[in-house]
Amino acid sequence: MKKTISIIALSAIVATQVQAATTWNVSLWGKQRAFTENVEKLAQLVEAKTNGEFKLNISYGGLSKSKENLDGISIGAFEMAQFCSFYHKGKNPTITVTELPFSKDLSLAKITEIYQKVYKHPIVVKDLARWNATLLMPTPMPQYNIVSKSDDFNSLEDFEGLRVRGPGGIMGVLGKLGAIKTSVPFSEVRQAMNSGVIDGASFAPHAHLATKSYKVGNWVTTNLNLGSANCPVVVNTDALNSLSKKNRDALLGSVDEALEYYVKNYDENTTKKYEEELKKSGMKIVTFNEEQTKKLNELSQSVNDEWIKTYSKQFNSQELFDYTKKLFNE
Repeated sequence: MKKTISIIALSAIVATQVQAATTWNVSLWGKQRAFTENVEKLAQLVEAKTNGEFKLNISYGGLSKSKENLDGISIGAFEMAQFCSFYHKGKNPTITVTELPFSKDLSLAKITEIYQKVYKHPIVVKDLARWNATLLMPTPMPQYNIVSKSDDFNSLEDFEGLRVRGPGGIMGVLGKLGAIKTSVPFSEVRQAMNSGVIDGASFAPHAHLATKSYKVGNWVTTNLNLGSANCPVVVNTDALNSLSKKNRDALLGSVDEALEYYVKNYDENTTKKYEEELKKSGMKIVTFNEEQTKKLNELSQSVNDEWIKTYSKQFNSQELFDYTKKLFNE
């Protein structure tokens, strides 16, 4: 009888422990790289702080396609995901404000700070709430630059007819110079450049390294300074609200540390490696002069104005733009 009671009691304890354990599925894509180190570090911190009671199960492409991650979050198919706002700007128009060409070359630490503040703006919070999503943390990236396979580049007129893969703000400016925005999957960029489907790709250093675009490029820009993509990490709001206080504190309390690790790793490893690869590639280095930069900045203003007008009926786009611009100028 005592033995039976002991077994029942032990079973109850085990059941309680199993029930107490929480595992979140996290939808990423590609493979582990500089771009995903914020999520990888977050998972390590959360598991350590909760003694394994809360785990983030990271999947690279096994849960959803990259362009469907926000949809998956909305229906609770998984609890956390990363996506890029330009993948579906109609679904998340407010956060595309950070992709606008503010013509600033800022540190990753500063970009991180700006994005975090934008994510907390009431207009942005309301926008993402439509998808039952809460913005958890950014994936900050340096200014995008272009690697192109076209023959040569000597003036802004050479953008005419150039087929480039790139996000909204950058392509908005280059489009006014005649460049053609061309969409190809990230994994097919190098092949697309090789075959002539696209002439170039606009990326941050980690993505040029991942696609090895510099292996087939003839020239690369160094100071385009027309912005970068906004690729946040989001969580399902219901899942976040259902966490125990301990697990919620562990998750939210680990964000800053995960971002600090990400920024340091990117600055010290990714950017350095990219610069080394450019030197070895033998590509022509294109650095825009003062006159060219002035022209690009003038075009940037018109792109910003168009963004404000486009979304003025959906939300207070002027307010959100002014708020973001102030952050970039501080």
